[in-house]
Amino acid sequence: MENEDQYQQYDCLLFDLDDTLYPQSSGISVQITKNIQEYMLQNLGMKESEVPELCISLYKDYGTTMAGLKAQGHNFEYDDFHSFVHGRLPYDSLNPDPILRGLLLSLPIRKVIFTNSDKAHAASVLGKLGIEDCFEMIICFETLNPTNNADDSVGAEETENIEHPNTGTVISKTPVVCKPFEHAYEETFKIANINPKRTVRFFLYFNYGN
Repeated sequence: MENEDQYQQYDCLLFDLDDTLYPQSSGISVQITKNIQEYMLQNLGMKESEVPELCISLYKDYGTTMAGLKAQGHNFEYDDFHSFVHGRLPYDSLNPDPILRGLLLSLPIRKVIFTNSDKAHAASVLGKLGIEDCFEMIICFETLNPTNNADDSVGAEETENIEHPNTGTVISKTPVVCKPFEHAYEETFKIANINPKRTVRFFLYFNYGN
């Protein structure tokens, strides 16, 4: 009854995935960063001395390093990138979380995942946590980016500058639709039939303890 009273003013809970439904201590996010940097070195031929800083700056500017790489004109297939980055993650460091599962199931409201990650990664994480059936829908990379075209990068002659929604910094447009950009949220609200004014968003670690 308490949960019903607390959430009756909302229609939906929108959850991020990584570092939200599991803690950073799992090591997953650290390994993701390492794998991205290794991809930049091995597959894009970047200089080792430049990769760490560039990886972080692109992530901050674009929400994902992949989106930033595409904005810079790098050609690669989305599936290839995701397979390299997520295919070697230590998913065994994630364990079933019965407390989280019980809490999610106790909330009498729609629950939707919205992640920039691909569907295979989302499925692996939710499966390991034992909460794959706690959500009505998963909005992931493939939901907003249904093509797998290696040549969809923004060419120099076609580059369009846009303003970052959070920092106001002017950056080159990326063909990748992802958070934190407004279009990604608009598409997500439309696909999931979500009223943003009646939705609570959870990101970073969802601390359900004291």
